[in-house]
Amino acid sequence: MSTIETTMPAVAYRESLPVDDEESLVDVELPVPRPGPRDLLVRVEAVAVNPVDYKVRQNNDPGGEPKVLGWDAAGTVVAVGDRVELFTVGEEVYYAGAIDRPGADSRYHLVDERIVARKPATLSFTEAAALPLTSLTAWEGLFERLGLRLGALDQTGTLLVTAAAGGVGAMVTQLVRTLTGLTVIGTASRPETVDFARRMGAHHVVDHHKPLKEQLAGPAPYGLDHVFSTTGTERNLTAYADLLKPFGHIVAIDDYESLPIGVLKAKSISFHWEFMYTRSLFQTPDMAAQHRILTQIARLVDRGLLVTTATRDLGVINAAHLREAHRIMESGTAVGKITLTGF
Repeated sequence: MSTIETTMPAVAYRESLPVDDEESLVDVELPVPRPGPRDLLVRVEAVAVNPVDYKVRQNNDPGGEPKVLGWDAAGTVVAVGDRVELFTVGEEVYYAGAIDRPGADSRYHLVDERIVARKPATLSFTEAAALPLTSLTAWEGLFERLGLRLGALDQTGTLLVTAAAGGVGAMVTQLVRTLTGLTVIGTASRPETVDFARRMGAHHVVDHHKPLKEQLAGPAPYGLDHVFSTTGTERNLTAYADLLKPFGHIVAIDDYESLPIGVLKAKSISFHWEFMYTRSLFQTPDMAAQHRILTQIARLVDRGLLVTTATRDLGVINAAHLREAHRIMESGTAVGKITLTGF
C-alpha cells in the first residue's frame, strides 16, 4: 500500500437528519483502510444508490461519528489481504458489500473477496455498479428461496413481481425471462414505469394502485404460482393469499410492522424472506456463493442476455449529488438505478 494515499475523500453522515438538510450527508476526509486477510482494497470508480442507503441514514444514528453508506460499487483492486485467493491487483470488480462494514461512498473501500466478482467486460464501471445488490437479491430470492429451477425453460407457471420498474423488480423480471419459462406479471403505475417494466421483459403489467384480482383475471386466470414482493407486502398479503394457487410461494424483501400470516394457512402457502446481507452478516459457510452468483450475472450480461438497469447518473460522488440521489429514492419515483461516477 506504499503507493496509495493515506487519506481519501468520502461522503458520510454524522446524525440522522432529513435529506433536505445539508448536514444529512457531508463530504469528509478519512484514512485509507488497510485490508484484512480476506479483503480487497478497491479504488471505487462508480456507485449506485438503493433504498437501504436512506433507510440506514434515517434509522441508525452514528452519534456524531462519520458513517459511510453505499452498498453497490464497481472499481479496481489496488491491494489484497494475505489470504486472498480469488483476485489480484489490477482486476476490475463489482459487488454489493456488507451492511455491517463501512459503505462504498469513498475513494477506497474494503470488501471481502467472497462477495465480489469481476465486473462484466462489456459494461462501464457506472453500468456495472447498478447491478450487484439487486442481482443478488433477485437471484437468491428466485433460485434459493422460491426454489425455481435454474435454466429450466420448460418450467411453466406465473410469477407476480411488485414494482417491476424498480432495481430489484427489473432484475427479477430479466432473470425469470432469461432462465425460466415462467410468465412474468409486473406491477407499475406510471407510463414511464410501465414502459420500463416491459422493456425489462414483463409479459404483462398491472397497476399496483388498483385491486389486483380483477387485473389478473386475464393474464393469470388459474391463479399465481409465485409472488416476489419487493414492496407493499403488509398491504397485499391477503390479496396474495387469494390469488396464489394451493402450495404457492411468496418471497418478500421489504420491511413491515406486522403480517397477517394466518391467511396463508388454508392453501399451505410458503412465505420466505430474502435479505441479501445474511451471508456476509453471519459469515455463513457458503458466503462465496455471492461471488459465484455475481460471476454468473457478469457472464449473462456479456452474452447479451441481461442488461444494466442504470438509468440516471448524477455525476461525481459527493455529498450534494448523494443527497439528491437519496431524495429521489425516498420519493419512490426512481426508475431503474441511480448511479454516481468518480470523485
